[in-house]
Amino acid sequence: MTAGTFTAFVLGFNLLMGSILSLLQLNLIRANAESGLDRIMRVMQVVESTPDPLPACRVDSVRRAEHAIVLRDVHFSYDGKPPILRGISCAIKDGESVALIGPSGSGKTTFISMLMRFYDPQQGSVQVNGSDVRKYAIRDLRGQFGVVPQDPFIFQATLRDNICVTNPDASDQEVRRAMVSASMTEFVDALPEGLHTWLGEGGANLSGGQRQRLAIARVILAKPRFFIFDEATSALDNTSEKRIQQAMEELMRGHTTIIIAHRLSTIRNVKRILVFDSGRIIQTGTYDELAAQPGLFAELLAAANSHDARYPLSP
Repeated sequence: MTAGTFTAFVLGFNLLMGSILSLLQLNLIRANAESGLDRIMRVMQVVESTPDPLPACRVDSVRRAEHAIVLRDVHFSYDGKPPILRGISCAIKDGESVALIGPSGSGKTTFISMLMRFYDPQQGSVQVNGSDVRKYAIRDLRGQFGVVPQDPFIFQATLRDNICVTNPDASDQEVRRAMVSASMTEFVDALPEGLHTWLGEGGANLSGGQRQRLAIARVILAKPRFFIFDEATSALDNTSEKRIQQAMEELMRGHTTIIIAHRLSTIRNVKRILVFDSGRIIQTGTYDELAAQPGLFAELLAAANSHDARYPLSP
């Protein structure tokens, strides 16, 4: 075999192998796409467990009831498992800030899920603005709540686009006001491209505290009736926690706010604390009132003072 023939053979072989690899990759992409489409179709076929009522009412954001949120003897369990909520009753006044604390599995997150009708109680009722939540259109009901989660999702887009996902038509002035309320102007102004900075997948080029402040700015732009902070400072260092706490306290003025607390230091200034244990509210009062009386809150506070401001068994 001559050198030229050998070279031609090698080139042909490489082209053949490249074609085979390309076909294998295409088959893999096709298989993944088909699998993904199958999962999407199955999700779309799932029957809504909390369907819209007929006819559905709209939440009146202008009319204000004295108690913005009321739960009466609410019981709930998941798929027949042991009860998560066992006769929860409470009333949250319009404009009041309330913190929910307690061990993991005590019912705090399920309490929030009841408000937005992700689940309906098996017994009892949940009222928002004076009416049972089952009377409202789900989209309208959930639009009244602005939720800041523990781990907010960041899109591959500019910082401004990420802030405006809850209100794409927001003006620059509205975005700026939201940034100020969320205590994020300092770090945004320090970025070379400011609001037009491109964020990578998951917001990898932002710190945990910066992602949380972005999430707060999002809910401010949505102009919700209620603010919910779900473990918003649990994974942050002390400096970031103080900045988030400052933003939270700014929002609590004049807004009905519910905080699921991981660090007791973040709820010092709320108007009322509800202490959950085994699906029940076992204590209620201000921070100072609960700290001065024996009970679960005092135990959690004592543990927090010796465990870097965290209480045990928290999710």
